[in-house]
Amino acid sequence: MAERKIRILLSKPGLDGHDRGAKVLARCFRDAGFEVIYTGCHQTPEQIAAAAIQEDVDLVGLSCLSGAHKYLFPQVVNLLKAEGADDICVIGGGIIPEQDMQPLYDAGLKALFTPGAKLDSLVEWINTNVTPRA
Repeated sequence: MAERKIRILLSKPGLDGHDRGAKVLARCFRDAGFEVIYTGCHQTPEQIAAAAIQEDVDLVGLSCLSGAHKYLFPQVVNLLKAEGADDICVIGGGIIPEQDMQPLYDAGLKALFTPGAKLDSLVEWINTNVTPRA
C-alpha cells in the first residue's frame, strides 16, 4: 500500500487580498507531490482551523502581507490546540519583520518564510519536518 502524501492547507487569513504568492506555493507544492488545499483569501482563523481538521491535513501554511500576522497566526495555532489537533504543523510566510519572528515561534509556529525564500527550500523543509498523520 502506498504511503499517504503530505496534505497541505494553504490559506490567507484576515483582510489581505494579495494571493499571488500563495498560488505560486500551491502549484509548487502540488508539483513536489504534496496534496494541496487552497482556501483562498479573507479567511478567519476559525475557518482555517475548521478546514484543516475537516481536510485532515498535516500542515497549515498561512500567508499574510497585511501586518496582522501577530494576531492571526497564533490564533490558528490556538484554535487547533483547542480542538485537539495540535499535531498539525503550522508555518507562516509573508511580510514578517525580524522582531515579530520569535514571538510567532513562541506561539507555536514551526517555520517562517519571508519574500525571497527559495521554493526548493520550502519543499525541503516540509519533506524534512512533516510526516503524514495516521
